[in-house]
Amino acid sequence: MKDKLGSQAIFQKISTRFNEKITIPTHPYGLLTFETNNENIKEILKFLKEDNELKFNYLTDITGIHYPEQDLPIGVIYHLHSLVNNVRVRIKVFLNGDNPVIPTATDLWQGANWMERETYDFFGIIFEGHPNLTRILNVDEMTVFPMRREYPLEDPNRVDKKDYFFGR
Repeated sequence: MKDKLGSQAIFQKISTRFNEKITIPTHPYGLLTFETNNENIKEILKFLKEDNELKFNYLTDITGIHYPEQDLPIGVIYHLHSLVNNVRVRIKVFLNGDNPVIPTATDLWQGANWMERETYDFFGIIFEGHPNLTRILNVDEMTVFPMRREYPLEDPNRVDKKDYFFGR
């Protein structure tokens, strides 16, 4: 099935409406991708969902990423799908690592509830206005967020992982 609305037309409509609130797009793997900030994300998501031509009515996924070397190390990624136009879009928002707070999307899509809880559970991102932002997969007593790159993957003092055991 061919796209009824191309990425260029979608970005043109979004950039006309939001101008400097979004970045220049990229198209990795043919997927229209752009960035915004946490002050504008709610307005952009609402526009994408409610616009009569775009109709991004399906929230495919919300997830997080952590790039500790960046100024804004914590990211929230939204994947939206317009079932009517058979086209997808990805929106990235990067946040401060000390206080990663972003507005909830649960009032736009009920399915965002569990996705935001999972993202909070693994990355520690606070979704402001979420009706029940609690851990969903990890134990409640956990004090860290396991998908953040804050700790080394292995103990450097382990002797069973030394190269000479493997003939190197």
